[in-house]
Amino acid sequence: MSQETTLTVKSKYVNKYSKGYPLIQKSSLVNPEKLKEEGAILKLLDERGGFIGKGYHGLQNKGLGWLLTLKEEEIDRDFFKKSLQKAISLRKKFFSADDTNAFRIFNGEGDGIGGLTIDNFNGYYLINWYSEGIFTFRDYVLESLTELIEYQAIYEKKRFGKQGQYIEEDEFVTGERGDFPIIVKENGVSFAVYLNEGAMVGVFLDQREVRKKIRNEYAQGKKVLNTFSYTGAFSVFAALGGASHTTSVDLANRSYAKTIENFSLNGVDYEVQDIVVEDVFQYFKYAKRKDKKFDLVVLDPPSFARSKKTTFRAEKDYTKLLKETIEITERDGVVVASTNCSKFNMSKFKSFAETAFNEMGRKYKIVEEYSLPNDFKTSSQFKEGNYLKVLFIRIEG
Repeated sequence: MSQETTLTVKSKYVNKYSKGYPLIQKSSLVNPEKLKEEGAILKLLDERGGFIGKGYHGLQNKGLGWLLTLKEEEIDRDFFKKSLQKAISLRKKFFSADDTNAFRIFNGEGDGIGGLTIDNFNGYYLINWYSEGIFTFRDYVLESLTELIEYQAIYEKKRFGKQGQYIEEDEFVTGERGDFPIIVKENGVSFAVYLNEGAMVGVFLDQREVRKKIRNEYAQGKKVLNTFSYTGAFSVFAALGGASHTTSVDLANRSYAKTIENFSLNGVDYEVQDIVVEDVFQYFKYAKRKDKKFDLVVLDPPSFARSKKTTFRAEKDYTKLLKETIEITERDGVVVASTNCSKFNMSKFKSFAETAFNEMGRKYKIVEEYSLPNDFKTSSQFKEGNYLKVLFIRIEG
């Protein structure tokens, strides 16, 4: 572990950090040039030399590292063990649930250590490292985790290649290698999970409550369109909730076989569902041309996506996406609009809906809204960490 590096915080930012804002940003520091080695312990002082807190240097997104504590304490193995222990104890109800065995046990800055997440997939644990800096504490995290939980195996993914890209390598760490796919349960529904096939594992755990709501209250008898469908999770929940038909659309070739796999795991006849490998925007054009309309449309695009013909950026293009969707949604139909883009908040997201409906001359009502579920703990001092925004929008006229 590196020596401590002392950094001075500009006076106008002191209050922000003293209240627990966790992301250490270059603009807030008097002497950022002192930062050299990732993983260095950082001691933050005000301009009079007063103690603010301690953190570590790890380059991630717009930050230089994360504040970990407002106390004069050692950032050592014991610190990491206590942080993990607290996080795990907060998830007791998830560990004891009968119908769900896939959930997050540690959520970065929400659990006190930015740059680190840990997920449980039915006893197979996956650690995500988001910077070289946090990776220097790997031994502390692994030693603590193996002491605190029973596990089949532990896997890891390094997400700190160039421009935050996933680094492709053998992800197995310890335990018994999984025989993939491993089958996990979410609210009684089965999903195939692969911890050995690159950055994405097969299901996004943060949408758990949204999928449940669709199955339990919105799907019955409905024609459902699931766009950017990935492995078809929303479609499976909709089919199990009594949807008359589902259509899943995703540009990635892998989505076809993985969607079939998830339908089959749950006893749904995939041959009576539509699974389309195509650019969503091209599919919209096809649906309009054929005058196809849907009762329920799920919109869960990545924050950024590029195909041969289109580039999508959530902060710029979501309104246009909603307008396209309104055109193929039945009156009294519901659009489930979702985004994981942290560049804007829920209020801004709602303004996208307002603009889209106004420009289309249509009336609407927001009937449900969701952000991250309880296992994705967030910090009240770091609003951008609560990135998930979901609106159920009913088209009224």
